[in-house]
Amino acid sequence: MKISWSPEASDELLRRYGDDAVEWRLVYDTEGCGCAVNGVPALWAVTGPEPDDSAADSTPFKLWHDPRQAVFFDDELRVSFNSEKMSFSLASDGQIYTSRLVLADRR
Repeated sequence: MKISWSPEASDELLRRYGDDAVEWRLVYDTEGCGCAVNGVPALWAVTGPEPDDSAADSTPFKLWHDPRQAVFFDDELRVSFNSEKMSFSLASDGQIYTSRLVLADRR
């Protein structure tokens, strides 16, 4: 998996979460959704990977993901920030996953 971050997204993440928020985890969050196929993409600020996580090709942040959840995402993703809506989006060349990406501080 490869993920790119727009400069605006990088700046806003650091502004909101601090200069030490350099590791993130991409998840397909199914909590409260009813079943494993009804989830939403989310980014969690973390201090490191979970035991089974894989590293994505990602700069300027480290990005971890559960390889079992990779089926829900394309191989190349982009995180962008819309300053008018004050929201992050997750997209690939093939689709927009969300224009209201859920962020959480799990450090």
